Amino acid sequence: MRLIDLAGREIPVILRRHDRARRISLRIDGRRDAAVLTLPPRAAEREAVAFLMQHRDWVLAQLDALPPRIAFADGAVVPLLGRERRIRHDPTSRGRGGVFLDGPDERELVVAGESAHLPRRVTDFMKREARAAIKPLARDKAAALGVRMGRIVLRDQRSRWGSCTASGDLNFSWRLIYCPPEILDYVVAHEVAHLRHMDHSPAFWATVAEIAPSPKQSRAWLREHGARLHRIG
Repeated sequence: MRLIDLAGREIPVILRRHDRARRISLRIDGRRDAAVLTLPPRAAEREAVAFLMQHRDWVLAQLDALPPRIAFADGAVVPLLGRERRIRHDPTSRGRGGVFLDGPDERELVVAGESAHLPRRVTDFMKREARAAIKPLARDKAAALGVRMGRIVLRDQRSRWGSCTASGDLNFSWRLIYCPPEILDYVVAHEVAHLRHMDHSPAFWATVAEIAPSPKQSRAWLREHGARLHRIG
């Protein structure tokens, strides 16, 4: 990563080479507030920087449009299955794994221990909740379709919310735990449907519709709000 001056602003820029790239491409990495340039194997870096300069107005507009970051800290409000919870640091709390829901309607996410450990503890809690929500959902949907499912793996994926391997393993972003339940349900259904159809054919989408309500609305929600989920924590 390097810093490049764009119209008087120093912008982090990541240059990457890709064996299958045929031209220089540009995208925004919302998690690092950076521009990412992908180069073909033999492209000169100066060409990529020139390409960046040609599109500097677009880059600056995209960075300015990114949702605000939400750090895991005392008083921060974060979504859990679509419902807002306020983080409350209570170093005197004991038991229940050090992180638990409390207060009226479980609107508080109480975190025990030292404040320095709060971000890690909240992250670990979110990952556990994601696994607890995704695993039975995937199992039930696979049973409904009569397909065999492999392992379920949770990652912090940047470019997709889920994926399905040829061996039947399902990969999901743990950040889906921030989504409303119906959005999480759709993503799980999407990947389980790939156990029957490893493509995006009409037959695949018909299978998704068998096990998930409102797939079009769910996809629209992810397009509109997905960037925000990557800036939480």
